[in-house]
Amino acid sequence: MDLFGSGSPQARRIAQPLADRMRPRTLDEFIGQEHLLGAGKILREIVNAGELKSLILWGPPGSGKTTLAQILANAAGAICVHFSAVTSGVKDLKKIIQEAEDLHRLGKPTVLFVDEIHHFNKSQQDNFLPHVERGTLILIGATTENPSFEVISPLLSRCQVLVLNPLSIADIEKIIDAALKDSERGLGAWKLTLTPEAREFLIQQSQGDARVALNTLETAATLARKNHKDIDLSEVQEALQKKTLRYDQAGEEHYNVISAFIKSLRGSDPDAALYWMMRMIEAGEDPLFIARRMIIFASEDIGNADPQALQVAVAAKDAVHFVGLPEGRIPLAQAVTYLATAPKSNASYKAMLAAANDVQAQGALPVPLHLRNAPTPLMEKLGYGKNYKYAHNFPDHIVEQEHMPKELEGRKYYSPAESGHENQIKQRLQNWEQQKKKNH
Repeated sequence: MDLFGSGSPQARRIAQPLADRMRPRTLDEFIGQEHLLGAGKILREIVNAGELKSLILWGPPGSGKTTLAQILANAAGAICVHFSAVTSGVKDLKKIIQEAEDLHRLGKPTVLFVDEIHHFNKSQQDNFLPHVERGTLILIGATTENPSFEVISPLLSRCQVLVLNPLSIADIEKIIDAALKDSERGLGAWKLTLTPEAREFLIQQSQGDARVALNTLETAATLARKNHKDIDLSEVQEALQKKTLRYDQAGEEHYNVISAFIKSLRGSDPDAALYWMMRMIEAGEDPLFIARRMIIFASEDIGNADPQALQVAVAAKDAVHFVGLPEGRIPLAQAVTYLATAPKSNASYKAMLAAANDVQAQGALPVPLHLRNAPTPLMEKLGYGKNYKYAHNFPDHIVEQEHMPKELEGRKYYSPAESGHENQIKQRLQNWEQQKKKNH
């Protein structure tokens, strides 16, 4: 019932990849997730107390979900059992539950670790529920998907959801250095070092995934050892089967490329926008970062000239999140070409900035009395809602009425452009102004 199997330590070490050999055994060895493991934080307190409850660990690959489950189980003195959607079925679960009930009577808790719990269907998840309710099992589910959509509500309500973040550049550096120095479980006996270029490329391509970083490091180290030299960029590239592009996610080139991407979209150049998008993806950029920038662009630079642009950008974000790479490039490319060729207007963005300036300059101006609701007789007596004109009582639902605070009467922020759908909005506003004068 051991999460990581049985066999002699020596046999396991030979068979295990570096990422498994270097798996932290205690919280003190664990790197990253300070928001959960720092002093006074929830997981640190759970371990200190030795009292474990059911959890859902939600985070990207390689962020430490499986490792934390094992550490938490060990700290609680529990047996930890791995249950897989691919290899385990109802028969296996029944056996686990029977053994867990026997242990429960002896005062020994059982942690059921369900990896990628989002792959289990509703009926499979229902099978866990009664045993979690009775306390026979302590469930720790790990998922890379939003549990709000992937875990059934009754199970979700009985588990605390903890969000794990991708490991930072500093975290990945520490993990790599630890593996290079550790002679017992790591590569320390080989006495290898990484060149600066190799280190930067390895960290960049790991994308916050410790497993990718360590397994790539092990392959690169094996190649370098055969050549009797330190690990350089060529070994890391060979291990990843990927060449480096000049693109530092934390440096100037990152900002240069994303700037070129946005300006190509703004300049209605779909070809250039696609080129810069692929530059980022091929260099290892997070596709969700690209999608987020496209969502901002859709509102800031297109706005009401094509209201569907925002829907397209959000749909592309959802699509790439759902299917991942490499297929996620396809909906991203569709969105890029749509945004680049859409009519452009920053009128809504400029209107927002102008309104914000007045809010900051004027402060919290009082709401005019006629715009206030009067739910009580006292408020009605004080003039709340007096002389309010209900728009639906007027022709075309248009009414001449001031909706601004007194100090800002007549202020205009939004001036629609004449491109795309926004030209229709401009004509509509002009017609409304004429109608208001007739209804006045």
